[in-house]
Amino acid sequence: METKSLTGTETRITATELARNLSDILNRARYKGERFVVERNGEIVAVIEPPPPPRALTLKEFLEEWAKLPKPDDEYWNDVEEGRRLMNQPIGDPWQR
Repeated sequence: METKSLTGTETRITATELARNLSDILNRARYKGERFVVERNGEIVAVIEPPPPPRALTLKEFLEEWAKLPKPDDEYWNDVEEGRRLMNQPIGDPWQR
């Protein structure tokens, strides 16, 4: 039975229907935004709904998280410099190999 809820389409299904159609139901929840109320013997046992949209960080939150990251050691910076040195070397003519 399909009903309308505050969050959009809500479909009531039995646990047996869920077991038989799990992949389809998960896809409909994820990609179509549908919400399913799963019942067993007339009692609600679960709700399947799409995940909330990812929340973007504010610049302040990003900088706070960035500050918590471990700082690179000297070996890392040596590797960066070596990579830059190698990138700045001429490639040469690949046809003369």
